[in-house]
Formats: sequence, C-alpha cells, structure tokens
Amino acid sequence: MSTQIAVRLPDDVVTFLDEAVSAGVAPSRASLVTEALEREMRRRAALRDLTILHREGPADDLDELVAWSTDQRSAPED
Repeated sequence: MSTQIAVRLPDDVVTFLDEAVSAGVAPSRASLVTEALEREMRRRAALRDLTILHREGPADDLDELVAWSTDQRSAPED
C-alpha cells in the first residue's frame, strides 16, 4: 500500500530528481525519493543497533564483529 503526500522541495532538489529520471537513474521522482528515505531508515536503524552494541557490549561468539561494528560508528555519514 502507498499513500500520496504533498512535499515541498527546494528547486535544486527537484532539478536533481528530474535529471536523475531523465538520465534513467530512476524511473520516477517518487522512486528516487523512496529509495533515499529507505536508505536513511536503514542508516538510522544501524546507528541504533550500534548504540545498543556499544552500551551492552559483546555477549557471544561474535565479539570481534561487535567490536568492529562499534568502531565504525565514527565513520563519515552519506
């Protein structure tokens, strides 16, 4: 299911969307906006997970992976 909403975007963002659609990077403005929002949702979920891992610490045989993951928290954002 999807819901149509009205969103006001700056002109340069709309230009970017239109250029991406014209170049065949995305089939529509909506698909590119959806892709960007889904990426942001995944990024925020990963940061929440890293915060929990950092706070709780490793608790099983995945200690090395947890240590590596929490070290990545300071990596630059998209």
